Amino acid sequence: MSSKLKPTPPPVPKPNASAVPVSRPTPPVKPPPLPTPEPNDNDPEDGHELRMGLLEHLNELRIRLFRAALGLVVGTVIGFFFAGQVLDYLKAPYGERFIALGPTDPVVAYFRVALLIGAILSIPITTYQILMFIVPGLTRKERGVLLRALPAITLLFIVGALFAWFLLIPPAVNFLDTFQSELFQAQWTADRYLGFVTALIFWMGVAFETPLIFFVLSIMGMVQARSLIKNWRFAIVGAAVAAAFITPTVDPVNMFLVMAPLLALYTLSIFLVLIGQRINQARV
Repeated sequence: MSSKLKPTPPPVPKPNASAVPVSRPTPPVKPPPLPTPEPNDNDPEDGHELRMGLLEHLNELRIRLFRAALGLVVGTVIGFFFAGQVLDYLKAPYGERFIALGPTDPVVAYFRVALLIGAILSIPITTYQILMFIVPGLTRKERGVLLRALPAITLLFIVGALFAWFLLIPPAVNFLDTFQSELFQAQWTADRYLGFVTALIFWMGVAFETPLIFFVLSIMGMVQARSLIKNWRFAIVGAAVAAAFITPTVDPVNMFLVMAPLLALYTLSIFLVLIGQRINQARV
């Protein structure tokens, strides 16, 4: 009996592990880079101090000092034409004529008054150059705020100079003239008298500028009223030291006449800084 052979099915090929496609994680798609703002050639000073090195800072200081000195020179040249009239006005508390002991004393006195006039005239330029150096990275709007404040800063300097002339110098001169008059006869030279008067006028003018300078810095977000209130003890000590520096007299009356307005100006600075902070927050 014959049996039929069944056909053997073809072998099923085993799956090759190397042939199986391996799923690989897709790399994350990087976002396109943000466009880098191109530097504005028309405004090269916008924030450029933030990227400056030591040599660049020194060069910036040299430029600022040169501009301030140039403004002082121009103001002093103008002051030479008015120094005679100012000397005649400053002579009122002194007497009829100035006493000159040396051959060059009149020239030195004349130049001192001309320099004082030049310093007053160059206050806007000097203040702007100083603030532009110590406050780096100002934007165009912040520089606009600073420029608009310069006339008011100059006006405050003049107010401080007038305050020194009308309220501080008369009692100071009277005290120095009558101090131990039975033992001493006061005969001041022109150089000593004008040095005392011009220093008192100039530094009181500078002191009257501080509230508005603090106000401008608070608008830029660089000064906080909380820090000024916290350091009130240092303000009292600083006012006493400044009063001793401004007035060479040792009597407490003249010291108080200088120290009191300095403390009043510090208090005014705190209120102005509070207003400046609100303006700064409204701009953000």
